[in-house]
Amino acid sequence: MTSTSHPRDLRTELESLTTEAFRPELADIDRLPTLDIARLMNGEDATVAGAVAARLPQIAAAIDAVAERMARGGRLVYAGAGTAGRLGVLDASECPPTFNTDPSRVVGLIAGGPDAMVTSVEGAEDSRDLARAGLEPLALTPDDTVVGISASGRTPYAIGAVEYARDRGCLTIGLACNPGSPLAAAADHGIEIVVGPELLTGSTRLKSGTAQKLVLNMISTITMIRLGKTYGNLMVDVRASNDKLRARSHRIVALATGAEDKEIEEALTATDGEVKNAILTILADVDGPTAARLLEESGGHLRAALGSRP
Repeated sequence: MTSTSHPRDLRTELESLTTEAFRPELADIDRLPTLDIARLMNGEDATVAGAVAARLPQIAAAIDAVAERMARGGRLVYAGAGTAGRLGVLDASECPPTFNTDPSRVVGLIAGGPDAMVTSVEGAEDSRDLARAGLEPLALTPDDTVVGISASGRTPYAIGAVEYARDRGCLTIGLACNPGSPLAAAADHGIEIVVGPELLTGSTRLKSGTAQKLVLNMISTITMIRLGKTYGNLMVDVRASNDKLRARSHRIVALATGAEDKEIEEALTATDGEVKNAILTILADVDGPTAARLLEESGGHLRAALGSRP
């Protein structure tokens, strides 16, 4: 249902949130020279990584749980409103070109739908019903993970998404930027990155947004590492869909194998441009079909396939 909080109650609630706190020492910031304001912002931003570092054990535990489920075929679903929702959609949309994942494996949902990516949809964040409506078509299973994202940690849309997912046996993660948040409390894994008051009072697209992006990058990237989407620190599952990525594919094979250009081109041709397969044909000295079979038998893990070669 849609939130019906009295405006005065909501104001009182906001005043209690760290992310909404007013900083009187910055009350004259608009009078400062531009360089001084930039220095202030840069100093604020520099504190975000430390706030994330304080929650690394919780982040790592959540990632291990996500990877375990995704290895069984589960999906990773982000749900948020406003900036939080946009960051989830951004992270999800970058997984297919980076890790060659099917677009259905990592999904970003934003309150108000696709239009809300570029235009504010008034009231969308206040509705638990919208969260349920967005998740219902996915037919969630216990192998899926839903990550609710909200700087305040009180956004009904994000909380509603987590509650709906928990009712269906999914793994749930609540990512917030305030301590003691309802969102973290509603989830199996609560991650609260407390970055403190913003430079502009309540503008949570600043430090809070940066913190959320850092954590979402960790969740998707490290999960993909656990799933064998990398070889060392090389993106061996990158999809060569344009000239830049084709050049990157060639370079990744070169870095992984040390082979000459001609051999790399032959390997990429023999494996239809699949970087992981091309590396395996060179390092294991096998043909394309054999490389594909070894990778299938190793669950797509190149290092394991190299260890299992004849």
